[in-house]
Amino acid sequence: MPHAIESFLASQTFAVAGASTRRHKYGNKVFRALLDAGRQVFPLNPISEEIEGHKAYPRITDLPVVPESLSIITPPEVTRQVVADAVAAGVKNIWMQPGAEDDIASQLARDAGINVIDDGSCVLVLLARE
Repeated sequence: MPHAIESFLASQTFAVAGASTRRHKYGNKVFRALLDAGRQVFPLNPISEEIEGHKAYPRITDLPVVPESLSIITPPEVTRQVVADAVAAGVKNIWMQPGAEDDIASQLARDAGINVIDDGSCVLVLLARE
């Protein structure tokens, strides 16, 4: 397993940008997979108040703690704002899930010294192996 992924998964706190209330959606599956793996995880969703029984937060800056790792499942144009918020908050690891990748956001995060995974790999596949 590459070092970037190990660092992401070794974190104590996580957030999922694009977490969804709809169980068939990828954002819900990633959120549930992290919960099922025993992680402390916060859902980020600007329109839902609760996801899977957990309080949802509109933006990373609204969270009670700064998550060490952030999984992003948003359209690329939204990813840019999510990453800008993550950089400002001090997030250490960002994993852009397939379809969320944005070159500008990736460069912004790397320039800030953040560990970035944006190679098309999927957190669900890795969590299934743990």
